[in-house]
Amino acid sequence: MAGYATRILQKGVEHLKSKEFREYLMSTHFWGPVANWGIPLAAIADTQKSPKYISGKMTLALTLYSMMFMRFAWKVQPRNLLLFACHFTNTTAQITQGARFLKYNYGGDKEKEESEM
Repeated sequence: MAGYATRILQKGVEHLKSKEFREYLMSTHFWGPVANWGIPLAAIADTQKSPKYISGKMTLALTLYSMMFMRFAWKVQPRNLLLFACHFTNTTAQITQGARFLKYNYGGDKEKEESEM
């Protein structure tokens, strides 16, 4: 069993050393999505903040933006799965923020907060 794990590890290391992998690391297929990860990470961090700060229009815009780029990442050849994962994560985070926005503004949470003040 240890010999099998060693072979898999060696094959992984060989792949990391390959010319193709180095070219991938220097391409826009890698750095574009890496730079884009700031958007979903910020949205995930914002889920811990009060929903009174959520912009419904911006949340909708970011949701639609990420849904369009998810499709693009899937359709472009070769497929850019890193970009797809980034926008899938952002779509999920933005939908969560949208639900919090709706609950706060139209579900009665805003009135509860104002009456407690």
